[in-house]
Amino acid sequence: MIRAYILIEASVGKGNSILQALRKIPQIVRADRVTGPYDVVCVMEVEDLDKLGNLVRDQIHTIDGIIRTMSCVSFSQ
Repeated sequence: MIRAYILIEASVGKGNSILQALRKIPQIVRADRVTGPYDVVCVMEVEDLDKLGNLVRDQIHTIDGIIRTMSCVSFSQ
C-alpha cells in the first residue's frame, strides 16, 4: 500500500467545496483545510504509483476550484 499526502492550492472561496468532494473519494483516508501556502491537505492510500497518478489526474484535478497540487509520497512503513 502506498500513502501519499496531496497538498492542494485552491481558488478563493472554494476550499470547503473541494474538501467535500475529496471526502467522497474512497482512497482518501483524511482531508483537512489548513493554513499556509496550501489550502487543503489530504492523505490517500492506493495499491501502486500508477493508481496514485491516475487518481490525482482523473479525480482530484477535475474538482472545481483546484489550482494546483503537489503529491508527497511517504516512504515509511
